[in-house]
Amino acid sequence: MDNCHYTYLTSEAVTEGHPDKICDQISDAIVDAYLNQDPLSHVAVESFVSGNVLTLAGEVSSNATVDVTDIARKVIEEIGYTDPDIGFTADSCLVFTNIHQQSQDIRQGVVIGSDDDYLVGSGDQGIMYGYATNETENYMPLTVNLAQGLVHKLDFARHNTSLGKYLRPDGKSQVTMRFDNQGRPVGLSSLIVSAQHNEDIDEASLRQLLRQVIIDPICKPWMKEDTKIHINATGRFVIGGPVGDTGLTGRKIMVDTYGTLARHGGGAFSGKDGTKVDRSAAYMARYVAKNIVAAGFCDRCEVAISYAIGSIYPEAVQIQTFGSEHIDTCRIYEAVEKVFSFSVNDIIQLLDLRRPQFRRTAVYGHFGREHEGFVWEQLDKVQALQDAVK
Repeated sequence: MDNCHYTYLTSEAVTEGHPDKICDQISDAIVDAYLNQDPLSHVAVESFVSGNVLTLAGEVSSNATVDVTDIARKVIEEIGYTDPDIGFTADSCLVFTNIHQQSQDIRQGVVIGSDDDYLVGSGDQGIMYGYATNETENYMPLTVNLAQGLVHKLDFARHNTSLGKYLRPDGKSQVTMRFDNQGRPVGLSSLIVSAQHNEDIDEASLRQLLRQVIIDPICKPWMKEDTKIHINATGRFVIGGPVGDTGLTGRKIMVDTYGTLARHGGGAFSGKDGTKVDRSAAYMARYVAKNIVAAGFCDRCEVAISYAIGSIYPEAVQIQTFGSEHIDTCRIYEAVEKVFSFSVNDIIQLLDLRRPQFRRTAVYGHFGREHEGFVWEQLDKVQALQDAVK
């Protein structure tokens, strides 16, 4: 590895059937179900799966009535855990629940005012980050797009092609890109694809099919003669899913965001409604960063927002441009202050976070998906930002 002339950036992703992603999707499907009946629901639900046992726990304040066990089984079935040979199925898994009312001590800091006319305070303290770069059309790091593209392709093939008769739901990808001293990508140093499969195919045949159907369509433009390709590197991946590893909500926070190319405050997104700034402020930070880059103010941007529990407004908003700015940083701050409001209430309204939409975010990343109706991916503030610096 030539670290004198190149830098190397790595990102990973996981399929919808990865144990942690099973839990993320279940938790977010539960959030959606509450919001569908009661848009003012406050939800914080975690999922834990091991073997053929699923546990759901958390706190909820809502007028909705939701059968969380039924929702969990439907998610597991839709992912594709229906074959008893896998050892974990939607029909047979044991589901334990421990969901209770949100703490009144927390609620009095979130609901500020009467129940009919109130402002939303932050549900917790925290620091949330958002990032954008102009190296790709969707303003995401290239390595993230490639890693997510591989697992998305793997899931699509399992559900929709003849390769699916051999594949099981669990899987992962990882790509390492080589960049020159000007920060330009020059080619893949290595890539990894791990795909769970049944006993009906040998590893050599599976590797050939995965190369043809999954890897080449996504990564071939970036592959070089010396690119190292690892496909099911242990030589066998039959045992997987929750039978192979436990799963837990919120354990893939870098997969969910920018693949280690930006900082992370540590708070996961899934299982939380918009009053939880772990989620809402991270979405807002992405929204602001993306519009800043699209406005031409800089090539790379990281936005950090911090809150105190019960606060309506943030403690601080910080913008980092990594030396890539095209206008003075003070002018960027001034434009952001003119165009955006960072109150929790305004973020929820602006980004439409009372709408059921979170199950879809729980796999393939929360950002960069421009054609799926997520408000935080829109570029509708570019003109306002540009006007603000004239």
